Amino acid sequence: MRSLIRPRREVIAPLVILGTIAAAGVMLTASFASAQNLDAGKSVEKLFADGCTTCHRSPRGLAKGRYSLTLSWFLQDHYSTSSDTAKALAAYLVSVDTPPPGAAGAPAKKPARSKSRPPKPVTSQ
Repeated sequence: MRSLIRPRREVIAPLVILGTIAAAGVMLTASFASAQNLDAGKSVEKLFADGCTTCHRSPRGLAKGRYSLTLSWFLQDHYSTSSDTAKALAAYLVSVDTPPPGAAGAPAKKPARSKSRPPKPVTSQ
């Protein structure tokens, strides 16, 4: 009668092992599912609109004359999900990096220097 009330170790041990394996499989599947690239297939304009317009109204001027390679490293470290996305965004920012209107055509004007005058002659009265 006692053996019917309490299950034996021979029955419990395989069930615990099977449950542990099933739980590990569920955890591995969940981690693989969350590692997908949500930016894949989006245009760079869409990537900028989705991720950058919260703080930046326009992509113009954000590259600030930086090289595409260093800009892509910065974007990969701080803002993008993959190196491919960072490279595409960097190329886009460099391509639209234009100087402000009016600054490209004419060089900056230098302040006018006042002409030096010779001192007035001293007259005695």
